[in-house]
Amino acid sequence: MNKTKGTIINLILALGILVVVFPFIYMILTALQKNSYVLPHPQDLFDDLIHFKFYLGNFAKAWTEGNFQRYFMNSLVVASFATVVGVFISALTAYAFARFQFPFKEPLFKIFLISMMIPGLFNIIPIYTVVHSLGLVDTYSGLLLVYVCTGIAGNTFFLRGFFEQVPREMEESVVVDGGGRWTIFRHIYLPMSKPAIATQAIFAFMGSWDEFFVALTLIKTESKRTLPIALQMFQGVHGTEWGLFFSASLIALIPSIIIFIIFQKYFVQSGQNEGAVKG
Repeated sequence: MNKTKGTIINLILALGILVVVFPFIYMILTALQKNSYVLPHPQDLFDDLIHFKFYLGNFAKAWTEGNFQRYFMNSLVVASFATVVGVFISALTAYAFARFQFPFKEPLFKIFLISMMIPGLFNIIPIYTVVHSLGLVDTYSGLLLVYVCTGIAGNTFFLRGFFEQVPREMEESVVVDGGGRWTIFRHIYLPMSKPAIATQAIFAFMGSWDEFFVALTLIKTESKRTLPIALQMFQGVHGTEWGLFFSASLIALIPSIIIFIIFQKYFVQSGQNEGAVKG
């Protein structure tokens, strides 16, 4: 009976995986089709897969068409910088909330939590007003300022829980050796919170990489636009050239996949603090 139940569960999970993976596989196989002006039938794609009929020209054309590579690099620079700065500032903020005592600590943290409940589209007008008042419209500085600041509340909430689990006895040992707050943060909290920080880095990068509405609102110069805007323009120009559009979309996925591969070993780690202090 247990074996039958396990088999049924495995079949359901396999079906769920197939439902999730099939659109992605369809997208890849369509990108490998030449002159795909209509969405091909799955059977036709399967036949081409069996006979190894692949066309890689769509990827080369997508990369060189309409300054696509420039938009790609724009997004790569913006997302990378926003991730590094945002996660670092969030880690410092979480450390302060986890270990420092200061006036209005908990009310301020609750304000952080409330800000997370406000949908992003509701903030477009206030964001534009603030960025415009600073003279940063149509600049990467303004875009980075928004990306970094809007991610601090969520990252702080997430990291604070990890930092509060670090045994205080470890801090005392550093203080005895003459270390200060910065030494404690750099040599204890950051190394022991690698899974949490890696997780936040993945989400921060993907959030900045895929963001569309703020970039569309703030960036006016065409050469400064980021990849999500470029993809919309790309589809508008090429209409129903699905092979070409899917190729461009797959190229846009590459950095996110690489970031996940780099940080996934930390993403799945757990129990970092176990055995850190002996009783």
